[in-house]
Amino acid sequence: MFQDSPIYDRLIAERGDVPAQVRREAERVSRELELVMRPSQSLGYDRPHSPGAGWQRAGMLPGPRAQ
Repeated sequence: MFQDSPIYDRLIAERGDVPAQVRREAERVSRELELVMRPSQSLGYDRPHSPGAGWQRAGMLPGPRAQ
């Protein structure tokens, strides 16, 4: 990608290959999430899964609260 870029080469030498480090970490996190997000049946539980049965967030709008 940056084959003839002395500035990029110098940054890599001084700071390390940050994009490659970030890419490796993102791939690791992605693999871990795949394991965690598998359906419960893969863990040996026999629980039906329905689209609306997951975690839901009930948010509040900003501003004054009605009392």
